[in-house]
Amino acid sequence: MTFEQFAMARLPSLLRYAVVLTGDRELAQDVVQEVLARAHVRWRRISDADSPEAYVRRMVLNEYLSWRRSWAARNVHAVGERLVDLDDARGGVGDHAQDVVEADELWKRLATLGRKQRAVLVLRYYEQLDDVAIADLIGCSPATVRSHASRALKTLRLTSERHTKIHAEETS
Repeated sequence: MTFEQFAMARLPSLLRYAVVLTGDRELAQDVVQEVLARAHVRWRRISDADSPEAYVRRMVLNEYLSWRRSWAARNVHAVGERLVDLDDARGGVGDHAQDVVEADELWKRLATLGRKQRAVLVLRYYEQLDDVAIADLIGCSPATVRSHASRALKTLRLTSERHTKIHAEETS
């Protein structure tokens, strides 16, 4: 497979993956563009790997984790409508406006996480990887992966509880 064939076939998947990691379509496009530019130069070596797609996905993850413009990586824009579209495609039925509000709130809460915590959640719940595979990708131990996941989920829960408490106080 040539680099051009690979890029044409896998670009949508790589962009979706990067959007979930970054929470920002433009930043995701920048990350994927940077990765594909580097992959093009190294394509002979990458194409010899067991799984070129896994290799490039790891490049995307590494680029996200080491992104130089850290302020942009933490500045997550609401993309809730896209998440709702994905749910609707799976047959979900409900109040579209409420779904957008909830998805928007989730993105805001995800923005409060550090990059490694967020990457662990994306790799665990979006990519469906186990702790050992995540540890290998991030370059840490499985116990550290579990620690990142635990802290991230705790932060998300606490943020959700605070939001619920504030909302209840406002309505009473």
